[in-house]
Amino acid sequence: MENQLKEIFGALLAAIGTITSAIGSTPFYFISSNVRKDLNIYGNVLQAVGNALEADGQGEISLEKIGNEIQSIGNVTVISGLVIDFKEETQIKLVIAGNWTQALGGLTALADEFEDTSDKDEHLNIIGNLLQSIGNSLQAIGGIYELKSNREEQQYSQENQVNDTEKNTDTKEDGKADENKEGQLIDIVGSWVQAVGSVVSLIGQIREESEELEESEGLDGSD
Repeated sequence: MENQLKEIFGALLAAIGTITSAIGSTPFYFISSNVRKDLNIYGNVLQAVGNALEADGQGEISLEKIGNEIQSIGNVTVISGLVIDFKEETQIKLVIAGNWTQALGGLTALADEFEDTSDKDEHLNIIGNLLQSIGNSLQAIGGIYELKSNREEQQYSQENQVNDTEKNTDTKEDGKADENKEGQLIDIVGSWVQAVGSVVSLIGQIREESEELEESEGLDGSD
């Protein structure tokens, strides 16, 4: 009973965390950039704690347990990229690595769901983990665009110091801005895809644990 509650509570925290991060990743006009960054950090903290609780609730070693642990490591990696005062490029790389790690964790947990045919609502867990993996992958790709844009910006500034015409600079700046917007859009879409996936996983987790409780109560009653 205790482990089942851990798994449900962990899934709930992870779902709240992904939604919080998605809000933080979306440039709403009424939320300042500093507040959005804080939301992203708090969201990843909730996800890390939630995934760790889910892993702890699993008890015995399984692909799902390992997957949740990997996802938690990914969240911590993202947090370090957002919080620690590294160079901007290093911060972006950490966020990218963290998102790829979360995607790997989601796919690892997904493999376990395919093996488990005992739960009639298993399709919810499969869809949820798949959506989360896709969402994390999109966020990582968005980060790669941001990293590329950041490198080009540094290169342009160096070239401008040496010998660059005003027209050429404007053209390059326009291209960089477009690339930045594209990366940001991919990141936003990925954040919300992950959020939807985590909510679907939460529903699947609640149904799965409820079913297990009913079965255990039925066995106790027959004794």
